[in-house]
Amino acid sequence: MFIKRFLSRAIPAVSLSFALLTAAPAAHATVKVGLSDWPGWVAWYVAEQKGFFKKYGADVKLVWFANYTDSISALSAGQIDANSQTWSDTMAPLAKGIALKTIMVNDNSAGNDALMVSPKIKSMADLKGKSVALEEFSVSHFLLTMALSKNGMSLKDVKVVNLSAGDAAAAFLAGRVDAAVVWNPWVNKIQTSGKGKPLFTSKEVPGMIPDLLVAQEKSVKANRKDYLGMIKAWYDTEKFIRENPDEATRIMAKVVSMPPAEYKIFLPGTKFFDQKGNLQAFGPASDATSLMGVAPTIAKFLLDNKLMEGKVDFAKGLDSSLVQEVAKR
Repeated sequence: MFIKRFLSRAIPAVSLSFALLTAAPAAHATVKVGLSDWPGWVAWYVAEQKGFFKKYGADVKLVWFANYTDSISALSAGQIDANSQTWSDTMAPLAKGIALKTIMVNDNSAGNDALMVSPKIKSMADLKGKSVALEEFSVSHFLLTMALSKNGMSLKDVKVVNLSAGDAAAAFLAGRVDAAVVWNPWVNKIQTSGKGKPLFTSKEVPGMIPDLLVAQEKSVKANRKDYLGMIKAWYDTEKFIRENPDEATRIMAKVVSMPPAEYKIFLPGTKFFDQKGNLQAFGPASDATSLMGVAPTIAKFLLDNKLMEGKVDFAKGLDSSLVQEVAKR
């Protein structure tokens, strides 16, 4: 049931009618927030069930999307007020002129995405000329690009085999490919099988795979109090997950219909962001791990693969004022 966040797979969504795109959320109505199956987003149900929204006066309704790309389409069309999505998937709508604001960082992938290789491959250099299965244009594709680049290589140095994450893992376990770039639970399955090991993971590129709370600009203005409450609720949620991992896991696992023991493998590879982490994430571009710092690398990948048209004013898509206001109180 685990659904991955894709890099700009939602581009068709921005071709919806302009009337829909410019529809303004109703003033001071319940804030509808979309989310899908990723630990940093499923954690919003912890906030809901533990009463953190109510504690801070946030009038919020969580809207579940079985298909992640549908949630991006809904935000772009103004059918929801805010959404849980990646920085990369926020860039294409911004390039199209859709007025969105990133107001908070939920988490970074910190090991949940990995390049898995057979025991005979000891280094990136050993990967040259080898077959690597991955889901094209996904986070896996992006991760492999960064892994190769950091070692003076490029995609031309390997043979990419385009398969879905599950099929990529199966092909690797069957010995049909030399490596696979996948995410959990497949990372864990390959590792426990003894047939593969991680050569490079998202933990080695901090900040590059951030998961965010992104809202329509009009909604932020109309419902600022609710969003401030959401941010406070998130900080309580991060603390609760850290201090009560078993109970938090039970809540999250139930949402996605997984046994808690299986869902627990996702937590170590997810870096949940607290207040300090958020303030740093909204820092200057000189901080290589900040949203501004990683933006050019992400944008280059999108442009190189024709996943985005035009340039993005990264700063225009960020609104740090809410996390700063919460921090001052």
